[in-house]
Amino acid sequence: MVDNSLKNWLKEKWRGRVRFDEPMSKHTSLRVGGPADVYAEPETREEMIRLIQECGRQNLSCTVIGGGTNLLVKDRGIRGLVISMMKFGSEICPSSEAVLSVSAGMKLGSLCRYCIDRGLEGMNFAVGIPGTVGGAVMMNAGTASGSMQDTVESLDVLHSDGRICRLQRTQLHFAYRSLKTSAFSLKAGLSDFVALVSVRFCLWPADPEKLKKEAQSMMEIRRKKQPVTVPSAGCFFKNPAAGPGSAGELIDRAGLKGKYVGGAQISEKHANFIINRNSASAADILTLAEIVRETVSEKFGIILETEVKIIGE
Repeated sequence: MVDNSLKNWLKEKWRGRVRFDEPMSKHTSLRVGGPADVYAEPETREEMIRLIQECGRQNLSCTVIGGGTNLLVKDRGIRGLVISMMKFGSEICPSSEAVLSVSAGMKLGSLCRYCIDRGLEGMNFAVGIPGTVGGAVMMNAGTASGSMQDTVESLDVLHSDGRICRLQRTQLHFAYRSLKTSAFSLKAGLSDFVALVSVRFCLWPADPEKLKKEAQSMMEIRRKKQPVTVPSAGCFFKNPAAGPGSAGELIDRAGLKGKYVGGAQISEKHANFIINRNSASAADILTLAEIVRETVSEKFGIILETEVKIIGE
């Protein structure tokens, strides 16, 4: 719980930009989730450092989120402090013709448009993927055309004691929908970072018109194949490393397309999307996800792992 002294400090220093008992359903693309004890939207590194340090002194847990587009918050909410990166600047600082330093809070779509307009190739795979740059890097977001690991050169990360350190590409281990630091980073004490604050991308020059046409084609395919007009968290399950098909294909073949639990439904357009069709609760979605896991396991002997991050109580 948040004691009164911390509440008073937050109210005084943040002047309305910190909210208490804030429904996380307002901040996730699934539109579900109970309240966060404290919800803050820092705009600068200095503000984030002050928040992190004060919470450390108060022994208050801290959860950092991006755009909430790959996130399911449970119905009882999140204890402690939730820091949203959504107002954490939208800076892009070109270091050279094709090297960019980008704020982790920038929307991924904005970065894609920037690259297309300036003829920088390497980010078109991410066209249509929602959320922030930082969130996309942390989950190594991607499509069949590529993923974040293809372009990331280094990361600037914030530690609980207020230090900001740079992790080079050699210290990063990207895998399917995940990012971990290397053994070298662990020995150097760089594994306990609280938040990603900026990302350095290495891209390459290309024809802007070519990139624009590619992006338009990708968006048309996405709109045709995915339920983009209803609340979801994107693909709910990871594709199995080995098996007779993708997660969506297995769910479809298991006869689960369109299945409901409460207000949650497996999309009839794409079986790996669980959508909030009618005021679903997090419990509805989790129950439906467990039905999917059990059914696919029984029929195909494959245990699906969630791609969506599940947090809270």
